[in-house]
Amino acid sequence: MGVEFLTGKIDLRSDTVTKPTEEMRKAMYEAEVGDDVYGEDPTVLRLEELAAELLGKEAALFVTSGTQGNQAGIATHASTGEEVIVEAQAHVFYYEAAAISVFAGAQVRQIPTDNGIMTPDQIRRAIRSKDVHQPRTALIAVENTHNRAGGTVWPLEDLAAVGELARRSGIPLHMDGARVFNAAAALGVPVRDVVEHVDTVSICLSKGLCAPVGSVLVGPRDFIERARQWRKRMGGGMRQAGVIAAPGIIALTKMVDRLAEDHHNARYLAEQLASMNGITVALDKVQTNIVIADIGNSGIEVPEFVRELAAEGVLASSFGETLVRFVTHHDVSRADIEKAVDAVQRVLHGARVH
Repeated sequence: MGVEFLTGKIDLRSDTVTKPTEEMRKAMYEAEVGDDVYGEDPTVLRLEELAAELLGKEAALFVTSGTQGNQAGIATHASTGEEVIVEAQAHVFYYEAAAISVFAGAQVRQIPTDNGIMTPDQIRRAIRSKDVHQPRTALIAVENTHNRAGGTVWPLEDLAAVGELARRSGIPLHMDGARVFNAAAALGVPVRDVVEHVDTVSICLSKGLCAPVGSVLVGPRDFIERARQWRKRMGGGMRQAGVIAAPGIIALTKMVDRLAEDHHNARYLAEQLASMNGITVALDKVQTNIVIADIGNSGIEVPEFVRELAAEGVLASSFGETLVRFVTHHDVSRADIEKAVDAVQRVLHGARVH
């Protein structure tokens, strides 16, 4: 898909398509830099200190991507022949190219759910007993918000219960917090409250927070130092990385509060789609900035729907046999959402405007 095709489109494929703000671009140009592998990049150090402080943890590690943050974290927790408990459609399993088996050498124990939220009882039953025939349960990993469930948010009491179970069981708890600031915005609490009961968390700067690249892995200081070696093994040792860390600082200090706007736009979009013949939306799962629409009763196959919608100037993602995903973000206004709604109506009615 070329740049020319994308020009002028309302892009609802993902919040990863957000462009850095002018302030971010200026910060990149002016960033004070050093060699990060030597621990000498002052801008990276400031970003790491800021992330650790915001999340209420001891230390942080700037990494190139959410996948690298998750996998460096998981590999630090788990080893060859061990097992990691995850929700069945968790990003660390579904979208990270079998990295858990490649780097940690561990296998995955999947727990199917309807909404991406594993219950303490489900997790308790999945924890392995001490048996020579079974792998050791090395880690529990949760995702908040949960991408494939439609951006669902873990209730704080559920996280507390899973955290207590993990502590009693002597098993660390990791959070894929790629959109954890969306979770905090939806709950109306500081992000440190959301991650209070997890040991480690990976946060993404380049989704709704608009930074052009990067994530941060956060946790205990000794854990972060061990994860630093995993980052190096994964090719994530960076040099004058302050130029990409600088917009991350702006992301964390100036882009968090506006996420609620994306949530309001997603709710409006979801309600409009749900009112259309042939489209079903589980409105109870539209809690943040992701809307998953089931077009199974529309008479249009998903690939055709996505193509026709793109021809109308709106980009969305195929998300399954009958599912289409829309994601709101900083670069999409309420007016854009209203235009997208009109475009969907035209596609459904087969009356594409040229």
